[in-house]
Amino acid sequence: MAIAETRHIHNDETDAVVVGAGFAGMYMLVQLRELGLSAQVFETASDVGGTWYWNRYPGARCDVLSLYYSYSFSKELEQEWDWTERYATQPEILRYADHVAERFDLRRSIRFETKVTSATYHEDQGRWEVRTDRGDRVFARYCIMATGCLSTTKEPEIDSLQRFSGPIYHTGKWPQGGVDFTGLRVGVIGTGSSGVQSIPLIAEQAADLTVFQRTPAYSMPAGNAPVDPELLAQWKANYAHHRSEARQSGFGDVVVPAGESALAVEPDERLRTYEDRWGWSVLTGIISSYRDLLVDAGANETAAEFVRSKIREVVTDPEVAEALSPRGYPFGTKRPCLDTGYYDTFNRDNVHLVDLRATPLEEFTPEGIRTTEHDYPLDAIVLATGFDAVTGALSRIDIRGRDGVALGDKWADGPRTYLGLMVAGFPNLFTITGPQSPSVLTNMMVSIEQHVEWIADCLAFLRREGTEIIEATLHAEDAWVDHVREIAEYTLFPKTDSWYMGANVPGKPRVMLPYVAGAAAYRTRCEEVVADGYGGFVRTPAPS
Repeated sequence: MAIAETRHIHNDETDAVVVGAGFAGMYMLVQLRELGLSAQVFETASDVGGTWYWNRYPGARCDVLSLYYSYSFSKELEQEWDWTERYATQPEILRYADHVAERFDLRRSIRFETKVTSATYHEDQGRWEVRTDRGDRVFARYCIMATGCLSTTKEPEIDSLQRFSGPIYHTGKWPQGGVDFTGLRVGVIGTGSSGVQSIPLIAEQAADLTVFQRTPAYSMPAGNAPVDPELLAQWKANYAHHRSEARQSGFGDVVVPAGESALAVEPDERLRTYEDRWGWSVLTGIISSYRDLLVDAGANETAAEFVRSKIREVVTDPEVAEALSPRGYPFGTKRPCLDTGYYDTFNRDNVHLVDLRATPLEEFTPEGIRTTEHDYPLDAIVLATGFDAVTGALSRIDIRGRDGVALGDKWADGPRTYLGLMVAGFPNLFTITGPQSPSVLTNMMVSIEQHVEWIADCLAFLRREGTEIIEATLHAEDAWVDHVREIAEYTLFPKTDSWYMGANVPGKPRVMLPYVAGAAAYRTRCEEVVADGYGGFVRTPAPS
């Protein structure tokens, strides 16, 4: 791991400040250097990796096929890195991040263990002033937020949490040395992706595991396995083709042909299709079977019931199977999960499921957790309660644009951006995979690269043109916000209280955070904006 320097940077000047050293921040740094621009990257963690630095919980792994979840900007990098598993584990992904940082000598431009606290735009200078919790004060022409979509953890909204006398672990802030649950009574709160991945492994170690579930997830088997060497060789020989396919797909990974309507085919044919897609063991297999699964409630229910039938096939106790079966929200409108043995885990004698819809959690006690019906004595608690997604990290930085307007005030009723890349009133502030871009509905690596390359091309254009300041117009921003909302309302997403909608955070405006039309359609829109001479943006020279 990198060791943070002790020196402070005061009143420093650089062309660009990048906030975050995950995959977005690292690639942005590569691109800025290629443009000949100086850059300072700030990172809260002690090394690179972003989300994959923090999420070290048992079973943490990517839910996008490893061969798609990597950079495409370097042909040499593609050829020299060998993924070992179909779905890479957190340690392997972190090793990949480390390899990239070493190969491109990125760490010399990154200040680790340093949290950005504010970013203020000075109109008279055309500069951003960025401050950190270590006393840094850096002035830059461009401020680029690579803060990540799933980087700000969320805890239960129960004041009594700290009354518990034992250790409490959050899956998004897992101890670097790991945790030994041998012989312990463990409680896991939450059954989203991190819960689904960690519960089987914790169950193997703990003496007793109680899972507290509020909303069951739709989960599918990952079918994980070592990467076949022949397949890896084929990919390396045809990487350009696979990358092109991913960029032109809706989800940024596997290109999947879809039938027109789930309701237009005979039930037996539909069942055969679902069975076939189930065997693919990819996140988007079932949901992409038919074009209407995310827009028609009746069509969606056919897929939802298919997944529930698979749960009933595995879980031997009918009551537990029913409690684990998602109902009341459409399949795919909360992020589906990929798992390894998740449902089988509930057949173990040492695993118990508590349905918090039937018996709500009342309070944490020094000895454990109390619901409306029972006290559960515990030695340790795991919070798999997710994130303040997409906007969480941005909202925790005091960002002020023209006239001192705070981004938090501008976004009081929900985020407002143009293309998810820029915000009216905040010149030269870029948000990589920001709200109202496809981001979390896609393979993040594809979306990250598209955003970073768009920003880099924009900065190169400004230099050629002789201007240095670019800003989204209010008209373009309003039109984009309306477009994002209209597309979302055409789908089933708004019918579900999900973190996609910000509904998991009390007080957070309930709006669809990502752009749902897909990676390919979004890429086309961004290219059209550029072809139109950066339509929707105004460009001006820097103050003299």
